[in-house]
Amino acid sequence: MSKEDQRRVFDKFYQGDGSHATKGNGLGLSLVQKIIDLHQGSITIRSGNGQTTFTIFLPK
Repeated sequence: MSKEDQRRVFDKFYQGDGSHATKGNGLGLSLVQKIIDLHQGSITIRSGNGQTTFTIFLPK
């Protein structure tokens, strides 16, 4: 995932580079972030070697 995509991936309606077959409206990760925020958690992105990992931290 490009650095630009990583910066914008949680923006409402953002849809990356469009080179993938999966269609969507760009709301999924925006909603995920809102839910995590409501639980006082956090989400991080790590990307490299053709793979991207999202890690979610939620307090007990």
